[in-house]
Amino acid sequence: MEGDCLSCMKYLMFVFNFFIFLGGTCLLGVGIWVMVDPTGFREVVAANPLLFTGAYVLLAMGGLLFLLGFLGCCGAVRENKCLLLFFFLFILIIFLAELSAAVLAFIFRENLTREFFTKELTKHYQGDNDTDVFSATWNSVMITFGCCGVNGPEDFKFASIYQMLAQDREEVPEACCRREPQGRKGVLLNREECVSGRSLFINTQGCYAVILNTFETYVYLAGALAIGVLAIELSVMIFAMCLFRGIQ
Repeated sequence: MEGDCLSCMKYLMFVFNFFIFLGGTCLLGVGIWVMVDPTGFREVVAANPLLFTGAYVLLAMGGLLFLLGFLGCCGAVRENKCLLLFFFLFILIIFLAELSAAVLAFIFRENLTREFFTKELTKHYQGDNDTDVFSATWNSVMITFGCCGVNGPEDFKFASIYQMLAQDREEVPEACCRREPQGRKGVLLNREECVSGRSLFINTQGCYAVILNTFETYVYLAGALAIGVLAIELSVMIFAMCLFRGIQ
């Protein structure tokens, strides 16, 4: 009976680690996509140090879970106590790190509000100045997603630095202009009419709403996936310890 329980525990351990292996593969794939994506998202990531670091963290976590799942499967099948102990400690560290990240994300959630982005845009945006990281990042976002400002084109009426540089020659920056097709390689429909404020040639939607609508499904999916991964990791730690104690 004890042998049957041990065998069952071993195969459950293998199944759970296989899911961790798949999760790591998915994270690794997303991280690689962010770094090589040809639609301009990579430039947005590269221009923002926080996002740039996050992309590499995503790659590292994906690679780590990929390796961890593989090692867990091997440890379960081979019934190796040293490998199982190493696996348990390793996954415990990851579990605690993920909990810490979730707490930090909750604490700093106010930095992702519409008001925060509006304040930063109106305070720091400098138009087509590609040497300014903040402005270049916003231009890439607006061109890639076909949007203008945080709430809409009206945001640039309150952008003090932009208004000073534009000297009433431009109502909105070129990055707000419609393109065909919409994207970095698209052709401007009519730059002069656009920057003079003709709404027919301006992307009138704000970037906050556009990006939120674009990624809303993925955010919920990522949240559900994160909860699922934490539950799986907790279960795997229990199985690993039970299997460790059951091996002679």
